[in-house]
Amino acid sequence: MPVPLFATSLDAYQDQIAERLSAVAASGRYILGPEVTAFENELAEYLGVDHAIGVANGTDALTIALRALGVKAGDEVIVPSFTFYASVEAILNAGALPVFADVDPATMNVTLATVQDKLTDDTRAILPVHLFGNPAPVDELMGLGLPVLEDAAQAIGARRGGRRIGSLGHAATFSFFPSKNLGGLGDGGAIVTNEPQVAEAARRLRFHGSADKVTYTDVGYNSRLDELQAAVLRLLLPELDGWNDARRASARAYEDAGIRRYAEPQLVDPGDEPVYHLYVVRSDAADALAQRLEQAGIGVRGYYRTPVHLQPAMAGLGGDRIELPGTMEAARTHLALPMGTQLSREQVDAVVAACASGST
Repeated sequence: MPVPLFATSLDAYQDQIAERLSAVAASGRYILGPEVTAFENELAEYLGVDHAIGVANGTDALTIALRALGVKAGDEVIVPSFTFYASVEAILNAGALPVFADVDPATMNVTLATVQDKLTDDTRAILPVHLFGNPAPVDELMGLGLPVLEDAAQAIGARRGGRRIGSLGHAATFSFFPSKNLGGLGDGGAIVTNEPQVAEAARRLRFHGSADKVTYTDVGYNSRLDELQAAVLRLLLPELDGWNDARRASARAYEDAGIRRYAEPQLVDPGDEPVYHLYVVRSDAADALAQRLEQAGIGVRGYYRTPVHLQPAMAGLGGDRIELPGTMEAARTHLALPMGTQLSREQVDAVVAACASGST
């Protein structure tokens, strides 16, 4: 049974999406209009935060949020290397220096200990990533007394300690890229915070550094969430919890089908509620497992096989001289298996059966 890596579809919403897009087109309001304002309010309410600021994409969200938190040129920002490139790219675009912290290969997230190991007198912020939708220990990192910016691009709707991811740190960022748990029809992002001064700075920076379109107090960005995207995201946001529940049900189905006989699922801390943007497992025989799955028509992929600190653009920051054993283990051993809102139990069983094929 062929099984796609991403088992999702918006087919059931196409008529409603078309109506929303037509309404925006007819309104004549295309930039920072009522749809963006309404979506920002609805997103803030959903996450339990005071402010949400829509921007053009998740990468801009990170860069703008860092600057809004006071990060300046030459400051150090602690970040994992086992993450999407944008988490680090945004730090450099803000003029700061990324300092790479190791991860626990089981959770694939930074820990309090790995972050503490990288603290210096020049550390000005910490940027934990809720990787693959698995909550990072932001609550523990908040005790270090530094600004904490959650990279929640893959984790919208997740909870830690009963609180929504995005409400734990001083600020957080989200991506609405189409493949995300809450995805639009193109690029989009948001910054959220409970701190009014951070929200005010983010709103200025997204609009060329101006609060009134007349006086420019900062060198900012042209980075605004489109009215068209906001209209679609408003339609889909009420569906998010149900979609995430479906992903959690598929994760439980993998467990019930015996996935642990062939690979170890990403470890979830007790009490956390991940959202399984991807269903990621670990195996010392990851390449052989991937080959079996591919031969059976099963979608499978290794993400971040080359961690960010080893990417060519990062050579000047230390490269292979940086020792990150947990990062290297996670990069070598992980695989993403099929996941999505429409993944059936039969498809999960087919994936696990393919894992068993040829195994000893």
